[in-house]
Amino acid sequence: MEIFLANPRGFCAGVKRAIAVVNQALEKYGAPVYVLHEIVHNTHVVGSLADKGAVFVESLEDIPSGSVTIFSAHGVAKAVEDRAGELGLHTIDATCPLVSRVHRRVARLNKIDYDVLIIGHKHHPEVEGTYGRAHGKVHVLSSPEDIEQLDIVDPGKVGYVTQTTLSMDDAGRLIDQLKQKYPKIDIPDRTDICYATQNRQSAVRELAKKVDLFLVVGSKNSSNSNRLREVASNLGVRAYLIDTADEIDPAWLQSTQKIGITAGASAPEILVAKVVARLRGLGAARILEMEGTKESTRFALPVLPDFA
Repeated sequence: MEIFLANPRGFCAGVKRAIAVVNQALEKYGAPVYVLHEIVHNTHVVGSLADKGAVFVESLEDIPSGSVTIFSAHGVAKAVEDRAGELGLHTIDATCPLVSRVHRRVARLNKIDYDVLIIGHKHHPEVEGTYGRAHGKVHVLSSPEDIEQLDIVDPGKVGYVTQTTLSMDDAGRLIDQLKQKYPKIDIPDRTDICYATQNRQSAVRELAKKVDLFLVVGSKNSSNSNRLREVASNLGVRAYLIDTADEIDPAWLQSTQKIGITAGASAPEILVAKVVARLRGLGAARILEMEGTKESTRFALPVLPDFA
């Protein structure tokens, strides 16, 4: 068997930044540091940070007053920020800068009295955070049916944003449908789907032509990892999303000669290395690193304040 490693894969700049924020906060303030929700959607990353003293909670009310509290890379609603202030929490924002850009566009559109259409998965933390940044009319659209049922009072005053981790194909179909329904819809200067999501999906498309099995390393609640599996599957390749190497079923490898591997933007490279090692133990004899788009994006870290 041969293994083909997709490029690029794994951590994006926003994930690196968010993890670095937690690590720096632990160094500056000491443990515990509280994080609202998972800092990124990966069980290995969350577990590693928890071992260092990060405490992950689902509610601000679970955090003692006066504690250092970090908002995850997915972003939060304005009401969450306000509530943290009321509870006396010392907050640090680790929202991915690309998500923050979407938030600013929502605010700009609402300011000129536009209906804002958010294309994304309902109940995903990023979409909930984006929805919570609106101060006017806002709608979440996840399917063609949502668009069909949409009723905008002024069709000339409507614009859209998208969740940053969507499938480019799925988002494109919904955007095309919106353009047909609302010919004057305000279009972003550039796509909201982040560079890392696009690059990883493109790499999977290319590699899918060469393999008969695809393994995507990523956690089950990771949107971008799920989209990578869907991209491969939609191209007719058997594809599985796995959190760890232990989840590989040897039965998947029967009659398999070429295996493609990628990793979601929140999955560390160490997990890919463990998957490769497991496949070697199951008979893989050759490892090939594919060429791909070189990523140079870096996001500056926030300056951590000296909380009184």
